[in-house]
Amino acid sequence: MLGKIQIFVNTCLRRILNIRWTDRIRNEDLWQRADQKPAAQQILRRKWGWIGHTLRKPASSIARQALKWNPQGKRKRGRPRNSWRRDTEAEINRQGKTWSQIERAAHDRVEWRIVVDGLCSPGGS
Repeated sequence: MLGKIQIFVNTCLRRILNIRWTDRIRNEDLWQRADQKPAAQQILRRKWGWIGHTLRKPASSIARQALKWNPQGKRKRGRPRNSWRRDTEAEINRQGKTWSQIERAAHDRVEWRIVVDGLCSPGGS
């Protein structure tokens, strides 16, 4: 799905910058001209910005409780689909952090920006 979003964004940028298909400009050069980052990186940065915002809310907040919600019940046969929570925890584990460390870091905005930069770096994720 992210690939289709990136293709759409690239097409829009090429139209805005009046770049024809005969010009043959690499996507990285296109993003540099438009002062943009890849769509996946922008989405990831916004996701982690929202998570930090939500973790700073009081524990009684429904949005904060939803971060830890684990639905009960049986799944269908086969390999379970990746959930949003599993993907998020995998990103945290790749950085060598735990969920509790992330929760603590969210309350210090300077530290949180450092954590988000590490999670959203092009090579980190």
